[in-house]
Amino acid sequence: MEIAERVKKISPSLTLAITAKAKAMKASGIDVVSFGAGEPNFNTPDYIIAAAKEALDKGMTKYTPVPGMEILRKAIAEKLSKELGVSYTFDQIVVSAGGKQTLRNAFETLLNPGDEVIIPSPFWLTYPELVRLSGGECVFVETDKSSDFKITPESLEKAITKKTKALIFNSPSNPTGSVYTKEEIKAIANVVEKYGIYVISDEIYEKLVYGETFSSIVSASPAMKDLTIICSGLSKSYSMTGWRVGYSAAPANVAKAMSSLQSHTTSNVNSIAQYASYVALTDKRGEDFLKEMISVFDRRRKLICSLVNSCELISCNEPKGAFYVMVDISKTFGKTFEGELISSSADFCRLLLEKSLVATVDGAAFGAPNFVRLSYAISDSDIEKGIKRIDEFLKKLK
Repeated sequence: MEIAERVKKISPSLTLAITAKAKAMKASGIDVVSFGAGEPNFNTPDYIIAAAKEALDKGMTKYTPVPGMEILRKAIAEKLSKELGVSYTFDQIVVSAGGKQTLRNAFETLLNPGDEVIIPSPFWLTYPELVRLSGGECVFVETDKSSDFKITPESLEKAITKKTKALIFNSPSNPTGSVYTKEEIKAIANVVEKYGIYVISDEIYEKLVYGETFSSIVSASPAMKDLTIICSGLSKSYSMTGWRVGYSAAPANVAKAMSSLQSHTTSNVNSIAQYASYVALTDKRGEDFLKEMISVFDRRRKLICSLVNSCELISCNEPKGAFYVMVDISKTFGKTFEGELISSSADFCRLLLEKSLVATVDGAAFGAPNFVRLSYAISDSDIEKGIKRIDEFLKKLK
C-alpha cells in the first residue's frame, strides 16, 4: 500500500524515540540514565485524579461540545484574562487533545500552500513537521548561545518576506529553556505589528519559570490580541501529560474555524479529562502543587548546570524556564572514544548511550547540531549519576 508523500516526509519524534529506547533498556535490566524526558516526573495531583473519578461517578461519559465543556472554557478564559490582562471570552477558547493538536489546528486554519512561517532556531522539533503538513514553508532564524538563543527584532525583520504568514514564538522555550523579558517581547511585537503577520505563541511552559516573570506576547499591546493564537495546555503545569488536554485562545472567527476543523478530526476531548482539567484550574490546591514543583525544578536546574559546567569539553547556559538545558558539545567533535570518531551530535549521543548508558537527545533534531538536550525532569540522584557518567566518558576521549 502506497503512503502519501506528505506523510513520507515526516520525521518521527526523536524525543519520544529516545525516551522509549531508554525505557526498553531499563525494562531489560540495564541501568540507563535518561535525560530525554519531556514530562514532569511528578504524579498528577490527587485532587485532579479524584475529580476524574467524580466525573465517572456522575456519568460524564458522553460527547461534549467540540471546543470543550463550557465550564472548562470559561475557566481558561478567566485564567488568561486575569493573568495576561487581556480579556477573553469562552467562545475564543478551543480545548484540544494536547498541545500538539492546538498547534496543528492553528496551522491548518491559518496556512495556505506556500505561506511562510518563521521559526526561531533551536526549535521544538514538531514545529517544522506541522508547518509542512499544513502546506507551509519553514523559514528558520538562527540564534546562538551568546544571545541565550533568542531572536532579535532585527533578525526577525530580516526574515520577513511578502509570503510570511506567521511567527512561532515559544517562551519559555523547549529545547533551550530561554525566557524572553517583557521588554524583549515588546520589541518583537513591534515588528509583528509593523508587518501585520500572525503569531502562534506556544506557552505550554508558562508556569515553569525561575527568577523571571512570564510574559505573553499577547499582552505587549492591544493590537496583539487580534494577531495571536495562544497554544497551551495542562500537560506540564499540572503534570497531566497523559490526560491529553490542550487549549488555544484566538480571535473569535479563528476559534470558530479551529473548532470546525476539529469537529471533523477528533471532535471533543475526553470528557473525564476535561472535567478534571476544570478542577485543576479552579481548585486552590493547584497553587501549592505548582509552588512545590517549581521549587524542585529550580533546584535541579542549578544542580545540572553546575555539574555540566564543571566537566571538560562541554558547557551550558543556565535556563530560565521549562526543564531543559542545551549542552554545547562542539569541542568533542574530531575526538575519538575507543577508536570511534565523534563527528556529530548524533555520534556523541549514540556512543554515550552505548558505552556509558546515558540517553540524551541529539540537538540536530532541534536545529542545533552542536548541542544535545538534557531534561532535568528526573531525580537529583539520577542527574548526579548521569553527569558523572558523562564526565567519565569525556575523560576517555582522545
